[in-house]
Amino acid sequence: MRPSPAMPAPVHVIGASGRSGRALCTALLGAEIAYVPLVRDVARWQATGLPGVARRLDLTDPAPCVASALHDARRIVSTAHARHVGAIVAAAPPGASLVCLGSTRMFTRWPDAHGMGVEQGQQALLSSGRDGVMLHPTMIYGAQGENNIRRLLGLIRRLPVLPLPAGGRALVQPIFQDDVTRAIMAALAREWQGGHALVIAGGEAVAYRDLAALVAHHAGLRQRPVLDVPASVLMAACRVTAHLPGLPRVTPAEIRRLTEDKAFDIAPMRAALGFTPRTPDDGLRQFLGALR
Repeated sequence: MRPSPAMPAPVHVIGASGRSGRALCTALLGAEIAYVPLVRDVARWQATGLPGVARRLDLTDPAPCVASALHDARRIVSTAHARHVGAIVAAAPPGASLVCLGSTRMFTRWPDAHGMGVEQGQQALLSSGRDGVMLHPTMIYGAQGENNIRRLLGLIRRLPVLPLPAGGRALVQPIFQDDVTRAIMAALAREWQGGHALVIAGGEAVAYRDLAALVAHHAGLRQRPVLDVPASVLMAACRVTAHLPGLPRVTPAEIRRLTEDKAFDIAPMRAALGFTPRTPDDGLRQFLGALR
């Protein structure tokens, strides 16, 4: 039986036990929208404590297995890595719409497997003829188990100064997890004609050094002076500090990406999804204030 207009089809959530997946299922539950969790590890889903009987779905399984898990899907959200979008598109029933999470990593000047996988996933959606959208978030913070702001906070707590490439002047525009969830919910509520791609970012771009200052301020810590250190020196040093106990692990690739601006125009996001995301100041106040 097809759902009536008054009773929309359940949302099939791929990656429901992950950070963004859990947050979305919590929001759907609060909005009294039915969902079907699709996960690789059913026990991990059960550990979330959220209601819903999970279906096992491994997007690396043969196509018939993926199609079986999605056989009754009408609205699909994928929070799995975007490299799997091609498999989802191929397996989803005709007429099913998709909302997929990508990443602004695809825009980096230094392409890697992660970013190239996102680009391939976007191309798979846009060329499929399917109705839907790929949302490309910037750095996400504020989720349970999130490790971006928490690592920065760990460095602020342990170091008397913050060594940053180019003095931390490159721009970042992180997005709060609640705004990622809000964007997905808004995308689900919209009827997309064909495939689309949309960057979702925080309400303001700030220099990384200013982001660190905001983290210290909202965590109730003294702001650390910033030490301008060449990226090449930091990349070499982080291979050593990775073995030192107590320091968060930072990779050479992450150091290199700290030298490029990651700022985006959010006017298309506001126009398409109907809301303005939090600024880093507002989001960090909410996130870190809850941790104090």
